[in-house]
Amino acid sequence: MTTRLWADSRFEQHVAGPMHPESPGRLRAILDLLDRVKIAGTSRETPREATRDELLTVHDADHVDHVLSLKGQSAQLDPDTAMSPGSAEAALLAAGAAAQATVEVLEGRATNAFALVRPPGHHAERDRAMGFCLFNNVAVAAEVARKHGAERVLILDWDVHHGNGTQHTFAGRRDVLFCSSHQFPYYPGTGAPEEVGEGDARGFTVNVALPGGQRDSEYGAIFHDVFLPIARQFKPDLVLVSAGFDPHLADPIGGMNVSERGFAAMATAMKQLANEACGGKLVLLLEGGYDLDGLAQSVHACVEVLSGARTDEFPTGVGPSTKRAIADTWSAQRAFWNQGT
Repeated sequence: MTTRLWADSRFEQHVAGPMHPESPGRLRAILDLLDRVKIAGTSRETPREATRDELLTVHDADHVDHVLSLKGQSAQLDPDTAMSPGSAEAALLAAGAAAQATVEVLEGRATNAFALVRPPGHHAERDRAMGFCLFNNVAVAAEVARKHGAERVLILDWDVHHGNGTQHTFAGRRDVLFCSSHQFPYYPGTGAPEEVGEGDARGFTVNVALPGGQRDSEYGAIFHDVFLPIARQFKPDLVLVSAGFDPHLADPIGGMNVSERGFAAMATAMKQLANEACGGKLVLLLEGGYDLDGLAQSVHACVEVLSGARTDEFPTGVGPSTKRAIADTWSAQRAFWNQGT
């Protein structure tokens, strides 16, 4: 089996604006590097469009209909989120790639997968587009996974921005565990440690809210001291990653200091977790990342990890702000999870 990469030139037809950071050049930079420096054990696949039924598991019919009604048109949906004539098709393909990659992994036709999609998805709410995102790709993937027999799905979001749309989609659910590390306070303003889920699903939302400046080693502490202990207790049947690369040290939007090695270490940790918990069933989905070289190099490093060509460990060293963030998360989560596991 192989690591399957889902990508399509039609994603480049989504143009949010002439100076918009979420540009077609992002995907071109990634694919150019993957073409120049090939990784054995990978294959490139063409996605299908998401079905209406798949979108309706995550979004209201009015929202789906509104986005699709703008096919072939340009429109401004919110101050940050715009559509061009090719955007609706790209959004359908992005959600479809997320669904298809998930099914391929669950059914054993791929070892793991990376959906190299745009527009991104984790800010999209049930009833509206938001923060560069039209449809919530990772939420669609999680719902598809549940319908294909995965009883427990882990979504880990390492984008520099909190995945508000994903959190809100699953806040009342015990079958989907949502974990997020993100800069805080920062756009979109959600993701405080006290946001732990709703009703009997309290504890199934885990937020590590970070000040800027966090390094590879400090992300390592977050993974080893928070995410991995909780994920092992949850025992997922599938691991999904909202893989945003805007924590990169060169990113013009984010304020973190993560290197390509740091992202490879995150991917390594998630691969090892998936190997332990669910036979390696792991799907990454592209979210943010706006420094083109840093984005391309970091995605390439993660694909190397998925293919088995690379394994990275986090360096050591944790600053006081990270220790406080971890303590704040455990203060909110200790009633639900065993910190020592």
